[in-house]
Amino acid sequence: MSSDPVQEIHPASTAVDQDELKIPLIDFGPFFTGTPSDKHAVALSITEAFKTSGFLYLKSHGIPPVRRIPSNQKDALGWTTPQSNRGYVAIGREKLTTVDETNSDTLRASVPDIKETMEIGREVKDQPNHWPDLFDDDGKDFKETMQAFFEMGKTLHKHIMQAIALGMNLPEHFFDDFIGMGDNNLRLLHYPPVSQEVFQNNPNQVRAGEHSDYGSITLLFQDRHGGLQVRSPKGTFVDATPIADTIVVNAGDLLARWSNDTIKSTRHRVIQPPRPVGESPGDGHQTYPARYSIAYFCNPDDDKLIEALPGTYGEAAQVDKKYSDITAGEYLVQRLTATY
Repeated sequence: MSSDPVQEIHPASTAVDQDELKIPLIDFGPFFTGTPSDKHAVALSITEAFKTSGFLYLKSHGIPPVRRIPSNQKDALGWTTPQSNRGYVAIGREKLTTVDETNSDTLRASVPDIKETMEIGREVKDQPNHWPDLFDDDGKDFKETMQAFFEMGKTLHKHIMQAIALGMNLPEHFFDDFIGMGDNNLRLLHYPPVSQEVFQNNPNQVRAGEHSDYGSITLLFQDRHGGLQVRSPKGTFVDATPIADTIVVNAGDLLARWSNDTIKSTRHRVIQPPRPVGESPGDGHQTYPARYSIAYFCNPDDDKLIEALPGTYGEAAQVDKKYSDITAGEYLVQRLTATY
């Protein structure tokens, strides 16, 4: 979220290369302003990243830096149901676990995720957002800022899905009718400062547990502190170090399912940053700084039927359909119900 320079290479350079995990840094600018050949090269780079690592860094994406939000009156805006998925989520309420985890209640009690969030969706009459605009002028400003940011994320989602379509030999606008409503989720995340002792006393403690995302793609805006790690093909966790003025984009479980597993939804987590800050090393009283990030979870419209994409199954692909058809809304509610 700073203005440090980023190496200019078209269309992609390497941001992460460790333990057989390669995450590219892709310049999205030519997708908007380049020749048809440039546009196709960007599309192929994005799709290849999703097929291999499931992650990429994106620059020249068109979304300006965002500012932090006011934190007062949070409990009055509390999260209620997975159908709505809107409102404030206090520290420890959510426990991210892998999809095959059977002891999430035990984990939530013993090592809850150390984070709080604010969940924002599109404006729906019977599922309203929990805005703080009634409290004060800061709340009104926050509402206006987040509504504008939500729309920018919706537009970028559309463009990235167009790139994926081109990269998978589908018509550029194949996904447009699937995402017109913008049934997305904007998550504002705050990981509070944590004493080094918390992690020393419990080796299983993390800020956000190992998981894969649920929807089609996720746009992640990181601050400079870091802590995001991505699981490598070797089973290790590799740092996805923040790069200024970029968005980390990853594929989610629903897009993997939609692509008949042609695209990867890779597990990841958030741990303590690489270095704590404190008066002196080893004094037992060091504190890891707060971390702020914004995750924009992109999904198909709730009522859209998700079935294997053309070209990902059948005689030409030499593989059958792996999953039954399901609406996007049904799938996401199933996953959210298991999370909270």
